[in-house]
Amino acid sequence: MRPTVPKKGSTLARRPRNLAELDALLERVFSQASRDQAKLFKPRPTDIIISPYSKSGTTWLQQIAHGLRTRGSMDFEEITEVTPWIEAAKDIGWDLDAPQVAEPRVFKSHLDWHEIPKGGRYICSFRNPVDAHISFYRFFEGWFFEPGSISIDEMVYWRYPPEKASHRSYWQSLISWWEQRHNPDVLLLCYEDMQADLPAAVRRIAAFMQIELDTELEEIVLRQSSKEFMLAHQDQFDEKHYRRRTEALGGLPADSISLKVMPGHNHRSRYRLSPQTALYLDRIWQEQIESRLGFKNYGDFREDITGLK
Repeated sequence: MRPTVPKKGSTLARRPRNLAELDALLERVFSQASRDQAKLFKPRPTDIIISPYSKSGTTWLQQIAHGLRTRGSMDFEEITEVTPWIEAAKDIGWDLDAPQVAEPRVFKSHLDWHEIPKGGRYICSFRNPVDAHISFYRFFEGWFFEPGSISIDEMVYWRYPPEKASHRSYWQSLISWWEQRHNPDVLLLCYEDMQADLPAAVRRIAAFMQIELDTELEEIVLRQSSKEFMLAHQDQFDEKHYRRRTEALGGLPADSISLKVMPGHNHRSRYRLSPQTALYLDRIWQEQIESRLGFKNYGDFREDITGLK
């Protein structure tokens, strides 16, 4: 029998405590109809679509792009109001063709190159798969599952089961966007390079968006896309619209945590992969990436992306 998740308002409202309950919840709150509708969207040639794999810099890029086109406006309750999520638009009730607060229009997505609506311009950042998974785990913890009930290792095998490790996953997304590395309408970045030299990343993004970057604008965007600034305004980057939907449909407690900008995890043991699980991710890299693209590890891949002009 499939586990059920109590409806909101029930005295039994709670977050999932195992992977079977998590699967049942996600089936209820993530609509395939909304994902299918997203593929029908027709971007304009000037539209900017930010589409990294989950937890690889999406919100950071949204903040940079929105700051560049508005000279730093923070007049929004949550960042997806002004840079809508294409796959969630039908579920949330957003009209993707509605006017935005500034030009160019900016959208968020997590679709890979093969699935994303064509016709616009695209920014994709990559991130070390281990770090991306840790960030994903922390994001789900306290929202989609009860803290401490599912381990970080369990979630790796849940996300990347041996029989279909590449299916709609980090690996498929990476390959699809890497294949577009010479497409003039695609800008590829690495999360780690943004951390190491944010000014250089902002300059590249501004040039790609065809926005003149004067000294004042650069200073505004750098300040407002810093970790310190985004932590101080973290409630504007907390996916509250989708959180409210999941609480209503999934019977989750109303105190779910959905923060995207988080302080460091201080190397706490529950946020570290076991050696066996780390080796498992390495094996997937070898099977999915090294065998096809020749990169022995993420570091080699990052060097290739960093060297792109």
